[in-house]
Amino acid sequence: MERAVLQITLFGLLLALAATQPNKDNWDIYSFHINSTVTSRYATTVITSRMANRMDESKEIEFHVRIPKNAFISKFRMFIDGQVYDGVVKGKEKARQQYTEAVSRGQSAGLVSSVGRTLEEFKTSVTVAAHKKVTFELTYEELLKRRLGKYELQIHARPMQPVKSFKVDVHIHEKSGINFVEVKGGLALADAINKTHADNEVWVNFYPTEDQQKTCTSCGEQGMNGDLVIVYDVNRDSGLGDIKTSAGYFVHHFAPSSLTPISKNVVFLIDRSGSMHGKKIRQTRLALIHILNDLSEDDHFGLITFDGSISYWKRELVQANQRNLESAKIFSEDIRESGSTNINSAVLEGASMLNAHPREDSASILILLTDGDPTTGVTNLEEIQSNVRVAIADKFPLYCLGFGFDVNFEFLEKMSLQNNGVARRIYEDSDADLQLKGFYEEVATPLLIDVTMSYNGGTNLTQTEFSQYYNGSEIVVAGKITDNDIGTFTPQVIAISSSKKMTFSNPNGTVESTGTESADHIQRVWAYLTVKQLLKKELLLSGAEKENVKREALELSLKYSFVTPLTSMVVTKPEGGETEVLHKPKEGEAPQTGSRHQNIAYSGTVMHTFGARQASPGARQGLPGTPAYPTMTQRGHTVPLVGLGLGFHAQDMDSLGTSDIEDLEEATMLSPNNPTMTQHDHTVPLVGLGLGFHAQVDVAPTQVHATIVPATDNIPVSHRFLLKTENQSIPLCFDVTGDVRLKLLHHPTSELSVHGELDSVTNGGFTRIVIQLNADLYVDVEVNKITVIEGSRMTHHTGQDPITAGSWTIIRRDKDIDVAGGDTHLVILIQGKDAQSFLWPVLRQQSSDSAEGILALNPVYEEVPQTPTTKLRIKDQENDVTRDNAADYSISPPLTLDCWLLSADSALQRRLEAFIV
Repeated sequence: MERAVLQITLFGLLLALAATQPNKDNWDIYSFHINSTVTSRYATTVITSRMANRMDESKEIEFHVRIPKNAFISKFRMFIDGQVYDGVVKGKEKARQQYTEAVSRGQSAGLVSSVGRTLEEFKTSVTVAAHKKVTFELTYEELLKRRLGKYELQIHARPMQPVKSFKVDVHIHEKSGINFVEVKGGLALADAINKTHADNEVWVNFYPTEDQQKTCTSCGEQGMNGDLVIVYDVNRDSGLGDIKTSAGYFVHHFAPSSLTPISKNVVFLIDRSGSMHGKKIRQTRLALIHILNDLSEDDHFGLITFDGSISYWKRELVQANQRNLESAKIFSEDIRESGSTNINSAVLEGASMLNAHPREDSASILILLTDGDPTTGVTNLEEIQSNVRVAIADKFPLYCLGFGFDVNFEFLEKMSLQNNGVARRIYEDSDADLQLKGFYEEVATPLLIDVTMSYNGGTNLTQTEFSQYYNGSEIVVAGKITDNDIGTFTPQVIAISSSKKMTFSNPNGTVESTGTESADHIQRVWAYLTVKQLLKKELLLSGAEKENVKREALELSLKYSFVTPLTSMVVTKPEGGETEVLHKPKEGEAPQTGSRHQNIAYSGTVMHTFGARQASPGARQGLPGTPAYPTMTQRGHTVPLVGLGLGFHAQDMDSLGTSDIEDLEEATMLSPNNPTMTQHDHTVPLVGLGLGFHAQVDVAPTQVHATIVPATDNIPVSHRFLLKTENQSIPLCFDVTGDVRLKLLHHPTSELSVHGELDSVTNGGFTRIVIQLNADLYVDVEVNKITVIEGSRMTHHTGQDPITAGSWTIIRRDKDIDVAGGDTHLVILIQGKDAQSFLWPVLRQQSSDSAEGILALNPVYEEVPQTPTTKLRIKDQENDVTRDNAADYSISPPLTLDCWLLSADSALQRRLEAFIV
């Protein structure tokens, strides 16, 4: 029989690295321009990046930028070989099929993820032919919000290489005049910035040279990676404010000056539960003392701390005089953390304190600071929200501050919105005390209460009633003008000031048309503001009302091409019609991504490649009996089958006898789920380093065809772990490959042990977590059930009723499971990826310094200066690292964080096997 040649190669590792590690030798950004136009506080920003493939072969080129979280993407385009490829905004449900198909083909999806406090990350890529060029253009829009008397336009630049033509152009136009303008941020190079301020207009031009792109505060050899922030405010008067009209729409900015502050009644509710230990409670104490120093003598205040019980500084509101303030500071300095979290009782007590001491001509405020979920008392979230709403009864706002990412932020946000307040996340960082103080400053000086904005001759209005207006802020209302009749349009504001009822109106009785605005500019401001408010309103509703609000928000998002949580942008690429789907995440949500999938032409044969991480030595050792370098021979030629770039070969099938093949079947642990090929009436598995595939070979006298289909079972996947450090801003990360069981926590002085079994989702989590409380008591946690095993008795729990196991309490909620006993508090979050749910444990509290396991690790490292490649020193050992990122599943929803990637042994400072059960 005549033999033919077949060669099939899987370069998974190499292609994954090529896709994720941009190299200037591969492609060049020769132009990177950002143009931002701000009119009436509404910013439209266009990022244009022009790139060239300088190589002699096709290369994948990546477009990678960061935009403000508050913005909506409204346009994305690619220009390749004279063709324009536009992103199309569709309803998320309609885009779901394309999303699913993209993921099933291994293509990218979910291109936007949250990064840090104020930014979202946008990433896409396209294959560009040799010596060809591509232009990416992204447009996003946002309404700038006034805080502490200023607006901030944040522009982030991260081209990741010095660029020959790098330009940022900002033009601000405000009808009422611009009071001041300042340029700051890590990219603010004085020599490269030109600022022009002329009455009601400002121009900022930032044109750094290639050398300057390496020398600024946020610069390096890889170019710029930082922010340019333009800060400004407009001229104000004590009247009705700034009203602009155009094409039948209006926007009203109301922020009167020269008002007398209203004295306030404020109660602070401070979480002192065990999870607040360490830096969080220290920063809270420091912030609280700063805030007390800022209280006016006309203010009245109260302090309540809580864990499982409530503690009062005083049981009633008292005046903020010097004696009371000094006493309150002593109380604050003595706040210590311990116990569980009773949010329901704390908020009800705070509301009762404010209701019991009403004062005329004053503004009441309730401020809650917590870092976790309710774990004692009333723990049902909807019941807590209902209790709080009844207690407050629309009399004053509730502001909720969520400390860190262990808190259920959606619960706090809904409770705040129900009570005319807002929720704010406080990030666990060195400046957390300043974040707390900064939030208080925003609400420290009420100027008006019970503000009602009315518009005779107006319709389709955004929110028009506001409980309070604070110094340094701004109220914005937009709407349509009935029949576009400006002559009958009459705005008016009625509010209560420090001593009287005030009416703000136009002395002329009418509003003049501001025809200088572009035809659709004011209309887009109205649409943006309406969609934002509808999305918040939807949180508060249920049933048919909720669906109606969602439908209205969706229709507006589609009409104005906004990428919102209800829509997706579908991008079809030129190579083979590959599709990417862009979703806007919620607060902190991690991206939904599929693996990369490409077709590469090679010697006339189409081969499919699948991106994957390199398997660890432990993963290879996990395949006992795998033949060394098996090969497959057809028609006299040996064919290597290479997986993960490390080498996988199949045996010479023609030269093997039946007994040889039977031995091969046994040696490779053949199971019905393993990918196989058939030869001599025997099925032979093709398994290499955990990347299984099925080869179907069609041999003809003149040609050979091979189809590679990715295996769907028994493929060891990689999981990425983050090790957060207390004193370094960038955590460590490492990969664990295979469905292993890990030692998560063990107390040598007690019988407590926590083990976790990894799932089969790449970069997923745990399918089971088993907690041994003592020799005869176990808690087995799965996504859909909790099993308590005590001696020979086994009890299954699927509901949300509290569970008692010995001295331990387990509380199950929709998105997490709370396990607490003694001085140990463990929260198991229920996360999801690729439509599969998994578990992720978080150690909130434990006092033993001798605790072992991955959850107990708290590594300390230092960067080693002046080395050719980045190194970190950990316990006197220098380790090679690379800058990468990972989903932080210890928070909900997850956040994508930058991290230092190194081997598991280096990160753990011992062999990984020591952590495998």
